[in-house]
Amino acid sequence: MTSHLELAPLPDLPMQRPDGRPFDPPAELAHIRDEQPLRRMLFPDGHIGWLATGHAEVRAVLADQRFSSRYELLHLPYPIAGVTELMAAPPGDLSGVDVPQHTRYRRLLAGKFTVRRMHQLTERIEQITAEMLDAMERGGPPVDLVTAYAQPVPAQVICEMLGVPLIDRDRFQSHVMTLSNLDATEQQRIDAWVELTQYIGELVRAKRANPTDDLLSDMTDSDLTDDELAGLGAFLLGAGLMTTANMIALGFFALTQHPDQLETWRNDPGLTDSAIEELMRYLSITPTGARAALEHVEIDGHLVRTGETVALSIQAANRDPRRFDNPDVLDIRRNARGQLGFGFGIHQCLGQHLARAEMRVTLPALLTRFPTMRLAVPAEQVPMRSDTDIYGVRRLLVAW
Repeated sequence: MTSHLELAPLPDLPMQRPDGRPFDPPAELAHIRDEQPLRRMLFPDGHIGWLATGHAEVRAVLADQRFSSRYELLHLPYPIAGVTELMAAPPGDLSGVDVPQHTRYRRLLAGKFTVRRMHQLTERIEQITAEMLDAMERGGPPVDLVTAYAQPVPAQVICEMLGVPLIDRDRFQSHVMTLSNLDATEQQRIDAWVELTQYIGELVRAKRANPTDDLLSDMTDSDLTDDELAGLGAFLLGAGLMTTANMIALGFFALTQHPDQLETWRNDPGLTDSAIEELMRYLSITPTGARAALEHVEIDGHLVRTGETVALSIQAANRDPRRFDNPDVLDIRRNARGQLGFGFGIHQCLGQHLARAEMRVTLPALLTRFPTMRLAVPAEQVPMRSDTDIYGVRRLLVAW
């Protein structure tokens, strides 16, 4: 094993973003990455684990199946109100299980999220997007882009994929909006989650009795139990809604603060794919992940011992100058392939093709329909989602 000068453990995970720079990671992360991209760190529960900040180091951990993503094995790298330890993943949750259970779930789902199938779904995404833009235009400015556009579009797409009947969609989306509303009380969110999971369970039973052309119906001929199918539906809802919704809203916010990039994209629609990859890299809306070592593993000359948790700073890795030139600059012409916004390895985001398909439609459509759209409040007054595991904006008031 290569020897390293062992620095004192970091006292905590840097979380404070620079004042007036809502798209940048905490400045301290860059110093840590430059000094030692895999560093000892003290976790909130007293565990001494590791913090990976370099692109190569984060990717190495994500690619290595000797590291587990099972929730119950992980130590939380940052405090979460009311949570002292994580429970085992519920049935159907792909993120919190390892092989072979993960393989079983993923193999059944993989054919549902192919590039080809996402192309087929694109026409429906375009229709939903147009409907939302029409409603915004009829209502007139100002509007909250989060509730009027960024959340409803992916919510409707998830309804399409799961096969939620039209008659139930208002009920379904009402619960979804409550879950994503950070101003809702904890009890309101709990109630919404209970009602939503109960509904998905009812939907699974209905699909078994009368299959239709949707993902849940496709899965009813598998060996999954009703609980697993309902859990998968809930997992896809959570994974496919909040990430995409925040990318749409935060992505547009970032573009308003980089008007040269906004105009470049508007004038050259052929840049859409590279723009989306660059926004994923630049914004890193899932800032931090974690893995637990199942055995002793050497990473970058350091020995990570069995049971130790490695916190993975995706936002620092995506700004690593060893991987990306001028990483703190938003450049939609950049080749940002290799960005870790969708993760890497066996747990790489299953719905990444769907997320790309939605962003490929929603952001250009917004730029085209409302070429004069701007923030309706000063940028420094935009409230950020800085206290959740998915970064974004709480509200984004816009006018045109």
